[in-house]
Amino acid sequence: MTKKEQIQLFESKQVRTVWDDEQGKWYFSVVDVCAVLSESKNPQTYWRVLKKRLIDEGNQTVTNCNGFKMRAVDGKMRMTDVADTEQIFRIIQSIPSPKAEPFKQWMAQVASQRIDQMLDPELSINQAMADYKRLGYSDNWINQRLKSIEIRKELTDEWKKHGLEEGQQFAALTDIIYKAWSDMSAREYKRFKGLTKENLRDNMTNKELVLNMLAELSTKEISESRNPSTFTEHAQAAADGGNIARNARLELEEQTGKAVITPQNAKHLLKERKDKELTFDEANESSSRD
Repeated sequence: MTKKEQIQLFESKQVRTVWDDEQGKWYFSVVDVCAVLSESKNPQTYWRVLKKRLIDEGNQTVTNCNGFKMRAVDGKMRMTDVADTEQIFRIIQSIPSPKAEPFKQWMAQVASQRIDQMLDPELSINQAMADYKRLGYSDNWINQRLKSIEIRKELTDEWKKHGLEEGQQFAALTDIIYKAWSDMSAREYKRFKGLTKENLRDNMTNKELVLNMLAELSTKEISESRNPSTFTEHAQAAADGGNIARNARLELEEQTGKAVITPQNAKHLLKERKDKELTFDEANESSSRD
């Protein structure tokens, strides 16, 4: 099975999913579905109890559920019960919730959007923009983030072309790039920003995103120029690409007297933007009274 993990949003709540290219279907984390519908403070326990009851009743839907490794709250990959759309629909029938019907409609929409996006990749970009917008990110940040996704894909395509494997090798090279330009590994960078399972790039400022893009773009260009044949050579290209962005960071910091890398994360950035909008609204309100 060719799997692609993705976090979907239902009413701003995260639902972990896996897309199966071979079967052309989504698999949803059952625990996440239980969390949305039951609003239980401990959805794992809720699902465990519900699962036992359904098995005792001879429910074949639960018996046929698959287990995939998905990223847990602590950031680690753990086995998680997943079910396809048809199976989830049957499980939903056992969860008393006023959100059941809206959730079914949302699942059908997710499935339909995926098919449309496969036919027209531009729809994927539009969906990503809408998701970030709904979470409160600014248009400027969203544009930077989407560009960073494009550059990242070009780099990973270059790595794939040379036979490098997704997972451990990609992660190791990415760590080298981070270490080179930011002086921190991905884990250290996330800890610095107070993150656990969150996506690091989704928590970068505009300046951090730009420098990370420069590092990954430089790495891709160096790789194309050198045509590395061993992992060691790829690692050197990653370090050299990262160093180009590091030099830019140091120059900017020297000229401005301000650190580029900050402990700010998405929570801080979104609150800051909200506060600015509030101030702007208050100013307008005051002006209208005058």
